[in-house]
Amino acid sequence: MKILLLGEYSHLHNTLKKGLEALGHQVTLVGDGDGFKNFPVDISIRATLTEAPFFSTIKKGFFKLFGFDLSALERGLRFCNQESRFRNYDVVQLINERPIKTTPRLERYLLRKVFKYNKNVFLLSCGVDYISVQFMLNKGFRYSLMNPYFESPKTKVDYKYILDYTTKNHKKTHELVFNHVKGVIASDFDYVPPLKGHPLFLGLIPNPVDCTPIQYIKLHQEHKIKVFLGINRGTYLKKGLTYFEKSLEIIQEKYPDKVEITVLENLPYAEYIKLYDKAHILLDQVYAYDQGYNALEAMAKGKVVFTGAEKEFLQHYGLKEDEVCINALPDVNALVEKLSWLIEKPEEISRIGENAREFIEREHHFVKVAELYLKTWK
Repeated sequence: MKILLLGEYSHLHNTLKKGLEALGHQVTLVGDGDGFKNFPVDISIRATLTEAPFFSTIKKGFFKLFGFDLSALERGLRFCNQESRFRNYDVVQLINERPIKTTPRLERYLLRKVFKYNKNVFLLSCGVDYISVQFMLNKGFRYSLMNPYFESPKTKVDYKYILDYTTKNHKKTHELVFNHVKGVIASDFDYVPPLKGHPLFLGLIPNPVDCTPIQYIKLHQEHKIKVFLGINRGTYLKKGLTYFEKSLEIIQEKYPDKVEITVLENLPYAEYIKLYDKAHILLDQVYAYDQGYNALEAMAKGKVVFTGAEKEFLQHYGLKEDEVCINALPDVNALVEKLSWLIEKPEEISRIGENAREFIEREHHFVKVAELYLKTWK
């Protein structure tokens, strides 16, 4: 089949493409590289002119005066200039209901073109969207990435991107997409509850992971347990990283001779995955029920990852608590307790790391996942 993957978040479509190509399909990936992460794409719509250093002052001034993001406009124009290349595919999959990430009106105009010239279009619930944000605002989850917003009105500016999905302007985009796609697929458990019962919901397909280039690193017991935290300031509040920072302060004071803590910020993806290679423990995110891409790839390396691993996830895969990763709760004391347990019983680090690799190979193998997509699309 000839398949178009439109948009990219966290390497998902890149890995799915590998799996589909391994099964003999022709795949084209279109996107902007997902910002500073700079993931590879076949056709780039990356905003290069408006992201150039010399343009930054103009861009900031324009946004301050008109509330208008010139980079978003540039992405849309770059897509528009290549629109004829996005026709007549057997299957098109959107990474999100706003896959081009341009201005709302231009997004709808371009999506209408995609729907006009491609009849089998599917949507991933990946990243926030209208339905998931409404579900969080209605406090449908026990906790969610909206917790900081509920707890402090001062964080509203940090949630502008998410709250934009609730505006009338975006609702038009949401309705356009849902009126044209054949179905919606959840990429992990965080997107299942909001979609449950929806007539277009096709179920959960796990994130694909290619373990071939990911070297499993057997975790040896060393004098110091190495803990790694990579911070993306753009998602700092939404991932609950303040809980990790506070817990690390306590751990550093509690075990000064037993831990080595590394905290780094805003790293490109390629650098990020190299720098945590020597770590025993990786702190990923708090406000999650399942694992995102960073967590999955770290688990494939045999790291002990603090991430989403709630009871729904454990029940689905038939796992026990702390079997393949650590469920990171929005509770500093709980995080300190789990970190302390691992530091004092380093043999548990080796056990969990081995289980993590085996779990990824069993449940997230990129070719097996690609087969699930093909079956679902049909």
